[in-house]
Amino acid sequence: MASGEIPSTAVATFGRMSARRLLILGGIALVAGGMFLGDIFAVFFLHQNGRLQGEALIAATRAVAAQNPTAMKDIFAHLGGILEDRGTKVDAHVHMIDAGYLALLFALLQPFVALSAPGKKLLAVFFITGGVLLPVGIFLIHYVGLAYSPFSVIGWASIVADSAGALLVVALLGEAWGLWNYARGRGGTAEIDSPHENSWSRRILLSGGTVLVLLGFLHGAWYAAADLYRHEEQEATILHVMIDEAAAKNLPGIANQVTNLGNLAGEKAVNIAAHSHIIEFGLLAILLSFIQPYVSLSENWRRRWVKVLLMGSIILPLFVLLELKFGLVAGGIADFGGLMVIIALIGMLVGVLRYSGTLDPSGDVR
Repeated sequence: MASGEIPSTAVATFGRMSARRLLILGGIALVAGGMFLGDIFAVFFLHQNGRLQGEALIAATRAVAAQNPTAMKDIFAHLGGILEDRGTKVDAHVHMIDAGYLALLFALLQPFVALSAPGKKLLAVFFITGGVLLPVGIFLIHYVGLAYSPFSVIGWASIVADSAGALLVVALLGEAWGLWNYARGRGGTAEIDSPHENSWSRRILLSGGTVLVLLGFLHGAWYAAADLYRHEEQEATILHVMIDEAAAKNLPGIANQVTNLGNLAGEKAVNIAAHSHIIEFGLLAILLSFIQPYVSLSENWRRRWVKVLLMGSIILPLFVLLELKFGLVAGGIADFGGLMVIIALIGMLVGVLRYSGTLDPSGDVR
């Protein structure tokens, strides 16, 4: 039976409530939470929001054909609300994940931040607090609006998001100051040694993450060379034809062009999403490879979570690409791939918690 023993060098730099532990725990939790929010949005809101956008565009072109400026104004106000609803959810998802990535990166850099232990812990608390409140505030912007706000142009949700952003800026400036101090030779040497480990899980995460990033760049280069400019030309052509059809009051032609625009937008979206997701998962795997010494699980369990993480990292972008061809079936499989990544992250989070002594610190794990 394996006990997931931690190297002695890790013990010295990974205290019970140290900045590094807070950043690792918070970083993994933020990435998992952001991915869960993205899965919920993809399942319950994405396609419905796209349908509403199409209906609003058809209504707008009909108002143009009828030369009804009042209706146009109302329709575009409604369309703006639809786009805000989608935008705030996507932004909340992205900001939460990105804050998690930065937290993991700062956890790795803590030995080189020449500040006192209480100061580094305070910065970690600021960063994790801001990383949580920023996406929450962004998410609530569409629902809260200007209700009970003391300002005429900004609501309470925006105030919360902006305040959280300020916390993140303070934390980033503090970390930068600590790195500058270390570069100037003002840091000690007590924490410089990082735990060394050459386990299978660490090697596979590092190599697998590198391959994922490479695949993401190759796909991006292929899309840019083969389809990007063609899509831009098609988009401009469709919009011109849509205006002409509206001027000619050809309602069936308008509906057909809106459908074409929606299909083109979907094709662009799946390519961009697949490109960005596979690179993000690659970076996540690389970051997680460096925290494996702090995952207090047996090597067998760590291998299981690594396999689940990398499988999900391939399944999600692959089936996002196939969604236009196979529809909701591919979308469902892609969402399952995202769920696999979330489960793997939770498994690793439990491993870090076990090392902290909060979950079965003395028992063996299989």
